[in-house]
Amino acid sequence: MPRAAAPDYVIIFDGGSRGNPGPGYGSYIIRTRDGREDRCHLNFEETMTNNEAEYRTLIAALEDLIGRIQKTGKDPSAFTLEIRGDSQLVLAQLQGTFRVRAPHLRPLQQAARERLSRFRRVRLVWQPREASASELGH
Repeated sequence: MPRAAAPDYVIIFDGGSRGNPGPGYGSYIIRTRDGREDRCHLNFEETMTNNEAEYRTLIAALEDLIGRIQKTGKDPSAFTLEIRGDSQLVLAQLQGTFRVRAPHLRPLQQAARERLSRFRRVRLVWQPREASASELGH
C-alpha cells in the first residue's frame, strides 16, 4: 500500500490548566514540510478546564497558521495539514466520533472545525502524552 504524501504543515498542540478548572495554558508547534518550525507558548490568564485549554490552543495554532499562509498571498485551501495531539476527547469530537456533551465546549469545537475546513485536507492524529510533552517541552 503506498504511503500518503507528507502534509504541507503539521501542528502539534497541547493545553491544560493548573487545577481543573484553573488557570489555562497551552503550547503548539507549526512545522513545515521542509522541517522549519515555530513554537508558541500561551498563558490564557483565565480559569478553564483542561479540555477548554486544549481547544483554545488548537484554535490559536490554526489562526496563526492561516494568518501566515494568507500573509504570503496564498489560500489555506491549497494546503494539507496534520494535527497531532494527546487529547483523545478533542480529536474524537473534531472527527465527529464523540458528541460534544459539555455546552461550554460546543462553540470551541465549532470554531476549530470551521478553521480546519479551510484546508484542502486535514488528518487528525492522536499521540501519547509523552510524545507531546517531549516535543512541546511541558
